[in-house]
Parts: sequence; structure tokens; C-alpha cells
Amino acid sequence: MRSTPQQVAENLLNRNFQADASNEKWVTDVTEFKYGNGQKAYLSAILDLHDKSIVAYVLGKSNNNSLVFQTLKKALKAAPGSTPMLHSDRGFQYTSLAFKKLLDENKITQSMSRVGRCIDNGPMESFWGTLKCERYYLHTYDTFEELKRAIEDYIHFYNYERLQVKLSGLSPMEFRTKAA
Repeated sequence: MRSTPQQVAENLLNRNFQADASNEKWVTDVTEFKYGNGQKAYLSAILDLHDKSIVAYVLGKSNNNSLVFQTLKKALKAAPGSTPMLHSDRGFQYTSLAFKKLLDENKITQSMSRVGRCIDNGPMESFWGTLKCERYYLHTYDTFEELKRAIEDYIHFYNYERLQVKLSGLSPMEFRTKAA
């Protein structure tokens, strides 16, 4: 579905996927999952580029503004006082005036990928690939609740237990704690 964006932002991130501190640069996106008899669920998440942790996520049955707005509000609650750069693609939720207002109210700088350049949001796309390869593609989920539980379990595992070479062999939360 193509729509005319209400507003767009420059690609300020410009593929600089390193951050010197937590809550300095966040990337976000929405991905789709199927469960049951062809039903769809949508996962919105925000990833911190400093430690590659998932700051916040929301799983819903509709890919809509509410899903993305809830995710941002959860991230701000998890990291009070943070004013990161937030990078996304040009999905309709991120180009809406209501989303821009929410960012401005929280002093968050908006950055967007260029049209047709998914690599501009590489770390988020990489997380989706990892989640789907390690948890989703290996199983069949009959209900939304089964899928939700599997995603919640995986994100907890990813943040607290999954070791990453780029983080000196630590999990994202171990790296965050050590950096603090």
C-alpha cells in the first residue's frame, strides 16, 4: 500500500550504526508474522545501537499507528529522560504528523532511511532475521498467544543471554551494565 507521506526526515543516521552510549541512537521497524490459519501479527520494536538491546516492543494484530506509538511510549518509559536519535524507514506510521508530534514532545531527533534502501536500517533488519531464524521459522504457532509467548521469551533471551561477538562476547544487557 503506497501513500503520500505527511512528513519525512533526513537520513541523519547515514549508516553510522555505532553509538558511544546507551539511548543515544535507536532504530525501529515493524515486521510481520503468520500464525494459525493464515492470520497475521505485527511486531514493532526499538533497538539501541550502543548495546544492540531491544529497548521496547509491542506485538499486535494490526500494523497501525497505535502499534508504533505504544512502542515508542514503552521505550521512553524504559529509558526516562532519554532524547535519542530515532531512525526508521518511511513507513506510514513514521511519516505521520502525529508521530512527528510525539517525537517533538519528547525532544527526539528523527532520522529516516532513503526510499528503497533497507540497508539504511541494517541493524533492525538484522535483528528481524535473527529472531525469525532462531525462533520463528523453527516452529508453527497455532494461536496469537503462542506466538506472543515465543517472541517474549526470545527477546528476553536475546537481551540477557544471547552472546554477541560485536559486544566482546557479552549479551546486550551485560554490555550495557559493564558500560555504565
